[in-house]
Amino acid sequence: MRISGPNGAWDRVVDDLNTYGAALLYALLRDWRPDQAGAPRLRALLGRDWARYLELTNPEVRARYAASRVLLKYAAAAVLKVPAHAIELCYGPTGRPYLRGYDAVDISLSHTDELLLIGVTTRGVIGVDAERADRLMYQRGLGKHVCTPHEARMLEELPPEDRNDKLIRIWTLKEAYSKAIGQGMQFRFTDFGFAGASGRATLFRPDGEEGTGAEWEFRTYTIGGEYVVSAAVGDRGFGGTEDTAADTMLDPGLVDALTEALGADDPYADDSGDDW
Repeated sequence: MRISGPNGAWDRVVDDLNTYGAALLYALLRDWRPDQAGAPRLRALLGRDWARYLELTNPEVRARYAASRVLLKYAAAAVLKVPAHAIELCYGPTGRPYLRGYDAVDISLSHTDELLLIGVTTRGVIGVDAERADRLMYQRGLGKHVCTPHEARMLEELPPEDRNDKLIRIWTLKEAYSKAIGQGMQFRFTDFGFAGASGRATLFRPDGEEGTGAEWEFRTYTIGGEYVVSAAVGDRGFGGTEDTAADTMLDPGLVDALTEALGADDPYADDSGDDW
């Protein structure tokens, strides 16, 4: 689903989580520009990411960095039913983001060009990745560094005009799965492969044998004909978390103290619309 601003359809995100255990949402950078807000509000929203934001010198990179982190915080805030500025993002050794103090909700982030992509799940782990649909990959010889022997043969059997599109799909699936298991680029892409059609995919070992069971689900989508996005969702087998409100997981006295300290509302919020 597309989220076009801070007052987007966050109820749909919660509905998807309740129905499917996972939700995918995206935004376009031109519709999501928290960097146009005043510095105090942006600093409150970015939290610990504020220092990194100030280090970035390229205006486009700064805008994308701010937008992606704030979008992720708004998505988490909708699920946890807390103000966006109260969400604290942390990062693992590979740079994978997670929500401090609330591991029942897993998150993933990807962005490319104008697209911002967010994945959220309450069933286990999730990874997402996005690439431009017109990115040239196959002609650059990237396939031999990305594909298993089985995938390489599959690509060679395709008509030449279809090979690049297929390789982009394979690449985003591998990126999404690597993010979901917390490995990033440390997991060699030639050690696992994907096959499938109509948006669904299955993970295979290098020899072409199936590598995962029903606990994993892999999907690929195209957005506006411009971007290819993939998601990998792993179910831990404990079922989804039906009530994701943060205050139901904490002692009421602690909630009252935190609310008083942080304020019940975003002190820099502007409810007049989606204009930062």
